[in-house]
Amino acid sequence: MIGITGYGGYAPRLRLSRKAVVEANAWFAPQFAGKAKGGRAMANWDEDSITMAVAAARDCLGTGEDRSHVKALYLASSTLPFAERLNAGVIREALRLARSIDAVDVTGSQRAALSALSEAIAKVQSSGGSALVLAADNRKTRAASAAELDYGDAGAALLIGSDKVLAKYLGSSSVTVDFVDHYRLAGEDIDYVWEERWIRDEGIAKLVPEAIAAALKQSGLAADKVDHFIFPTTFQKLEIQLAKTCGIRPEAVVDNLSLQIGDSGVPHAMLMLAQVLETAQPGQNIVLAQFGSGAQAFVFRVTDTIKSFRPKTGVTGWLARGVEETSYTKFLSFKGQLRLERGMRGEQDKKTALTTLYRHREAILGLVGGRCTKTGKIHFPPSRLSYTQGAPQLDTQEPYCLAERKGAVLSWSAEYLSFNMSPPHYYGQIDFEGGGRILMEFTDLSRGDVDSGTPMEMVFRIKDIDEVRGFNRYFWKATPLRASSTTVSE
Repeated sequence: MIGITGYGGYAPRLRLSRKAVVEANAWFAPQFAGKAKGGRAMANWDEDSITMAVAAARDCLGTGEDRSHVKALYLASSTLPFAERLNAGVIREALRLARSIDAVDVTGSQRAALSALSEAIAKVQSSGGSALVLAADNRKTRAASAAELDYGDAGAALLIGSDKVLAKYLGSSSVTVDFVDHYRLAGEDIDYVWEERWIRDEGIAKLVPEAIAAALKQSGLAADKVDHFIFPTTFQKLEIQLAKTCGIRPEAVVDNLSLQIGDSGVPHAMLMLAQVLETAQPGQNIVLAQFGSGAQAFVFRVTDTIKSFRPKTGVTGWLARGVEETSYTKFLSFKGQLRLERGMRGEQDKKTALTTLYRHREAILGLVGGRCTKTGKIHFPPSRLSYTQGAPQLDTQEPYCLAERKGAVLSWSAEYLSFNMSPPHYYGQIDFEGGGRILMEFTDLSRGDVDSGTPMEMVFRIKDIDEVRGFNRYFWKATPLRASSTTVSE
């Protein structure tokens, strides 16, 4: 039996108020007044598709350091930061997966995540082990557009394997047609979108039912036996219409999270599935479908093992963490669509020494320190020399991962003197349980969230952006440990 053995999701902390966006653009686009409901997930300035995929993966894999069972990694996104660098390779380093792993970037359509899922299932069927499927999108839109209000930023993760299967894979189908509902040329940041009625009536309404019918036939499942129907769409009530066309009961239609997150693009079907699995019951049948250059559909059946797994935070947990953001200019700035005056302190060169990054990639991307086998002291960064006053040791350190360990603020500062994309600039000394101390930047917090002694957890983020050479530098940051988070401690 092959199927889903783990799941997770991620939604950024900030939720941009749609009302704030509508009001800011009312002078130009008053027609969007009806969209001023709820909020859309808004990535922080130091988040992108890589960091959100890492967050979703950690939600799925948990805090355990042994991840040797993962034999393949698939990253699906329409907004990969690098066109010529293996984005999944960065994630492998951050998650400390095996060097021998197969790592693949998948892109090109909104159903890229389901294409990656299909590849992962085939990989497990042929080679065994587990395959990790990650998806994330951080899309840019034109200001004062419908997409700006409809979209959201998020990530999702599924672990596929044959051990302790939570939802058994029953069948799938894909329909590949060059139906262009939107497109974006290489080098462009924003999609060009075609007329909505054409997309809905000629595209989705005809191609998606074809894929669903074929998947149901392959799985041997009658449409009226579907308990959860997942189809992400920005068209109001279109998923209900599709269910009716396919013979699926209307009560099986899953909420598309539009009021809390928006449509996150490539990861959205997987994100909805991750939330469904949080409360799914044994024996229930799930149909998962997504549109893009045709359509793709999967059928799963929940097993008795479903109760044995819980994600680290879960989609519901991320939703509960949301904080309303009413600054429209902050949103535009974080998306790189509004350049604010940075002053002279914002002019420093952000060039990354790629040789140094490679040599110290475990420490930088994996947050791996060194533990002295003689004294037990934790050192970061790791080095050949373990210095204990009066008794230095040479070549006694072994790798010691800090990413999943609890920390606490020893001392901290919040200041406006140094340039930061989201002032004030928070940073401080973090003491880790079990040993180790690092001076770290803080992220995802508001005034009053930190003080000396505040429990903190580590998150993988963008450290610097080299705009001259087009390079993102990644490292770990500290954020307050909030409810529903669990981390390793000794």
